[in-house]
Amino acid sequence: MRIVVLDGYAANPGDISWEGMQALGELTVYDRTAPAQLLERAQDADILLTNKVIINEAAMAQLPRLRYIGVLATGYNVVDVAAARQRGIVVTNIPAYSTDSVAQLTFAHILNITHSVDHYARQNRKGAWTASADFVYWDTPLIELSGKTMGIVGLGNIGMKVATIAHCFGMRVCAFTSKDAARLPEFIGKADLPELLSTSDVLSLHCPLTPQTQHLINVDSLAQMKPTAILVNTGRGPLVDEQAVADALKAKRLRAYCADVLSVEPAQADNPLLQCENAYLTPHIAWATYEARQRLMQIAIDNVKAFINGKPINVVNG
Repeated sequence: MRIVVLDGYAANPGDISWEGMQALGELTVYDRTAPAQLLERAQDADILLTNKVIINEAAMAQLPRLRYIGVLATGYNVVDVAAARQRGIVVTNIPAYSTDSVAQLTFAHILNITHSVDHYARQNRKGAWTASADFVYWDTPLIELSGKTMGIVGLGNIGMKVATIAHCFGMRVCAFTSKDAARLPEFIGKADLPELLSTSDVLSLHCPLTPQTQHLINVDSLAQMKPTAILVNTGRGPLVDEQAVADALKAKRLRAYCADVLSVEPAQADNPLLQCENAYLTPHIAWATYEARQRLMQIAIDNVKAFINGKPINVVNG
C-alpha cells in the first residue's frame, strides 16, 4: 500500500513522528506540493493525504490506483467529494481534533480586546507605567465580560465549547443555530440572526462556509450590530465581507474585528484589514497547538488503518 502525504509540513513541521503512518505502508511525505507537481507525486499512490492541495475530478481521472483521500483537517472542500464517490474513492476528514485549541484562541482574542494585555505589556516596556503619577496606568477602555451578551453563529463542537466558556465568564449566551431550542443547554438561548446581530456585545462565528453563509457578515449585517461590539472569526475567512468590516472599523461602527482566518491565505498585501488599527489578525494558528496536531496525526493514522481493514471511519462522502 503506497501512501503519499502531499503537504505535511503545516501539520507536522518536524516535532511529531510519522512512525505510526509508516507502519501502514510505503510512506512518502512532501512538505508542500504545487498544483503542477500533484500528478507526478500521486501517480502510484493508493492513499493520498492532503491538507490544502486541491484534488479535483480531473486529477482523480488521471490517478487510476487511487482508492482513498484523507484530508488532514476538518474542512474537506479541497476534495471533489462527489467525483470521489462516483469513482469509489473513500474520502475522510479529521473531526473535532482542535476544538479546545480554537476555543482557547477565540477567548485569547476577546481578552486581548477587553483588557488590552499586549498593548499594556508594550507600553510598560516604553516606560509608561514607570512615568505614571499614580500607582495605576491605563489609556484604553477596560471591559468586564460578565453580564455582556455573547452571540454565537453555529453550535458545532467549537461553538458549543465557546458557549460553555462564555457562560463561565458570566456572559449571557445566545446562538443562531439549526439545533432545536429544547435540546440546548439551559444557559444558551436560541435567537434568529437579526436578534443576535443587534444584541451581541461579542459575536463569534463558528459556522461552516456554504453558499448561504458566505459574506454572512456584510454591510447590512454590520449596520445591525452595536458600534461597541467585538466581532470574532475563527471559522472561515469568507464568512465576512472583509472590505465591509474594514470600512466599519474605520468609521467606528465596530469596536474590533478579531480573526484567525482570511478570505485569501496567506494574507495578501492589499487586504484592507491589514491597515485597520482595530483589526487583530492571527495567521491561522488556532488549530496548530502541539496537542491538537498530535490528535490530528493519531486520527489520521486511525482513519488510514480503518480503511485498510475494510471498515473506514470519518467518511465524508459515504
